[in-house]
Amino acid sequence: MEQFPISGSNYITDSDLTELFVRSSGPGGQNVNKVSTAVLLRFDLKNCETLSPYIKTRASELAGSRMTKSGEILIQAERFRTQEQNRADARDRLLKLLKQASERPKFRKPTRPTLASKKRRLEKKTQRGSTKQNRKKPNFD
Repeated sequence: MEQFPISGSNYITDSDLTELFVRSSGPGGQNVNKVSTAVLLRFDLKNCETLSPYIKTRASELAGSRMTKSGEILIQAERFRTQEQNRADARDRLLKLLKQASERPKFRKPTRPTLASKKRRLEKKTQRGSTKQNRKKPNFD
């Protein structure tokens, strides 16, 4: 049984993955109609016991429309003409998603503009306003 490390003690195994080979709509000419080269990879995120709850919730958010109601992530790979390449591509994309889910996002600390930058902004506004005022036709009233 092959293990795929995610981060720290989190990993997924081959038994967590289900692969279904279907006919591809991509390049290949007549070969497309005969050979099932596309891969439909299913990963049961909800019932995976080797991932932390944090990674599960983040992965379900990041998966978006690839997440089913039953808690599975579906990844379809049909970029290449061979089954092996599409299989590796689907697994790589799943691992990339899970690794991205394991990284905690940086929180932005909001900052306030300095007094000098506020003054510069107001000076530029008044300068721009006077430039526009000078473009007007003179009023001889």
